[in-house]
Amino acid sequence: MNTINYKEIEKFSKLSEEWWNPRGKFRPLHKFNPIRIKYIKQNIIEHFNIANSKNPLNNLYLLDVGCGGGLLSEPMCRLGAKVTGIDATKKNINIAKIHAKKNKLKINYITNSPEKLKIKNKFDIILCLEVIEHVSDLNYFIKSCANLLKKNGIMFVATINRTLKSYLLAIIGAEYVLKWLPIGTHDWNLFIKPKELIETSMKHNLKSNGIHGMIYSPLRDQWKIGNDSSINYISSFIKK
Repeated sequence: MNTINYKEIEKFSKLSEEWWNPRGKFRPLHKFNPIRIKYIKQNIIEHFNIANSKNPLNNLYLLDVGCGGGLLSEPMCRLGAKVTGIDATKKNINIAKIHAKKNKLKINYITNSPEKLKIKNKFDIILCLEVIEHVSDLNYFIKSCANLLKKNGIMFVATINRTLKSYLLAIIGAEYVLKWLPIGTHDWNLFIKPKELIETSMKHNLKSNGIHGMIYSPLRDQWKIGNDSSINYISSFIKK
């Protein structure tokens, strides 16, 4: 068994050169990256009862699953975490390695998927952001990630809800009208409802720590965390 959806891998392999272009094909990720980082940082500080210093993630081991070009791995490293980034797309990992080296950041990047990753020690933190809607088997993917997480560790998941609103805005709006993303980036049938994510996670000893919406304001051209999870949402889970 594996969690790799090869059709999705081929799709993102073609876009790999675009990762660090804030006006390119991954523009939406660059736009909402600051609120994702803030959300992750705050939840980690609260969960592990850490003093909010310049490097609050010092001595914490973090795994970024589906790391792409390293848009989250790099800021997590700057916050002090010992970061491993994995992605099933070799081109993404190569881009991430080059960019990290250029910025003198020590990040362990590996072309791999969670079910095949061999480790000696489990992770304190796992990030699965904008990745579960691209895997072949959600249950096996969550199980594989949970197996890599320490007891009382925290896992973050961000994805898109499967609603009529998400179809109209995240696919028709973002891909066909606004041209934020290449047409075909998302498959609405692969979107995950929060209830489905929570139920799947519970099977693998992951307790939901809350679901929060990621909401776009077109007037301000900004993203914020809120209560509306009908399109994009982010969540955290604690390993029991």
